[in-house]
Amino acid sequence: MLPAPDVPEFAGTEPEAAARAVRQAWTVGERPIRNLVHLLEQHGVSVFSLAEQCREVDAFSVWRNGTPYVFLNTMKSPERSRLDAAHELGHLVLHRHAHAACSERASDDDEHVSSFHGREAEAEANRFASAFLMPRAALRATAPRMPTFDQLVQLKRTWRVSLAALAHRLHNIGTMNDWQYRNLCIEFSRKGYRTREPQGLEERETSQVLPKVFAELRKKGTRRHDVARALRVHLGELDELLFGLVIAGVDGPEAPATSPPRGHLRLV
Repeated sequence: MLPAPDVPEFAGTEPEAAARAVRQAWTVGERPIRNLVHLLEQHGVSVFSLAEQCREVDAFSVWRNGTPYVFLNTMKSPERSRLDAAHELGHLVLHRHAHAACSERASDDDEHVSSFHGREAEAEANRFASAFLMPRAALRATAPRMPTFDQLVQLKRTWRVSLAALAHRLHNIGTMNDWQYRNLCIEFSRKGYRTREPQGLEERETSQVLPKVFAELRKKGTRRHDVARALRVHLGELDELLFGLVIAGVDGPEAPATSPPRGHLRLV
């Protein structure tokens, strides 16, 4: 039995206050979140990965029939994926009615469900993500006033975020002044840290739900190609939804499967 959706709604709430409220509702306090994908799944959010041809898309989210979905680009760095996941959680929490309106506009014959967010909504989701991953009081308590580079690296590993995201948050909450932040940004660019994370996370967050789902299906004699056929998608398309979120093959050796008849891909 999968967890029921448990994503609180805080439409119209200031993003930082909403982030605190969600942490409180999910009883995670102000400690660092070790695995955000697991936390989302524990509260009924269905998390999938995006296909390789979507590499230019960071992530997106949508409500469909009362279930929240998050799709992540797992070809980004682990730190970037965490921030993207928190950003999409922000949309689910702050902009649920926008998601629902978009979903209602999608008819049963549509091939996909899309969601649209204006600049203000995107900025709100960014603020939510930053506050959710790095709570103000806890970060202030652990960050020195004039952090050295080594201290910043250690701090980012504690909170499991990118160096750039950490510096931005420290500047935002007033722990780092404009001069410090500007110089750090210049240093990050000079050393290539905007594209190559120093001492990055060694492992990407993976799903704890998907392997269990397929294990249960396997016990009943249902394998991946059966699921793909039932959904009327190619096996490769199904694998792309799981890529990066499942550590190993969920079935083991896969029996050859004929291509299913093409159908409309919909969130179910």
